[in-house]
Amino acid sequence: MLTKQQLNLLTFLDDYMGEHCIAPTFDEMKNALDLKSKSGIHRLISGLEERGFIRRHENRARSIEILRRPSDLGQSSNNTSNVTNFPQAKDDIVAVPLYGKIAAGTPIAAIANEQDTVDIPMGFLGAGETYALEIEGDSMMKAGIMDGDIVLIERCNTASDGDIVVALVDDEEATLKRLRREIGKIILQPENDAYQPIMLDPARVQIQGKLKTLYRHY
Repeated sequence: MLTKQQLNLLTFLDDYMGEHCIAPTFDEMKNALDLKSKSGIHRLISGLEERGFIRRHENRARSIEILRRPSDLGQSSNNTSNVTNFPQAKDDIVAVPLYGKIAAGTPIAAIANEQDTVDIPMGFLGAGETYALEIEGDSMMKAGIMDGDIVLIERCNTASDGDIVVALVDDEEATLKRLRREIGKIILQPENDAYQPIMLDPARVQIQGKLKTLYRHY
């Protein structure tokens, strides 16, 4: 099974290579799928290769061989209007929006809504709207959240004491911390003794989601 974006890319490759007899550049693929970064294309290509739909030839520029075409899946290579409805098995891989990096340390710039995705097994998602973030820093290491991990976040604007949340501070900086409340204060608590808690007035903090699960791959 392919995710929607993987099938979109495979369809574009099939159409482009049928017309030009050469693979498109990464910029052409990025623009065709309306992604904002090439990293998303790298992940989609790796996913297609792992599933046996394409083969890349090392040390050769623009060298991709299509092994299985969209028509092999019952999809027309000239029509992507049905891509959204492409069937997925219960345990299939799902493309989850990847909004960028978030600090598990000193807060960094607020998350940008990049049109990028990460492939996540459906069983990790559960209910509710989910987005993914890449962790930068080590302030949550005692909670098992390490630098470079992907965390899955349930989008919400409220959370309970003890939840690990995405907190937007002063509409400018976002961080991942454990939420605590004291009278008149919000405390963003790290899980690393090397970092100090961040104590703020409630008006300065917006909850943008809470930790659903962590997805680590090797």
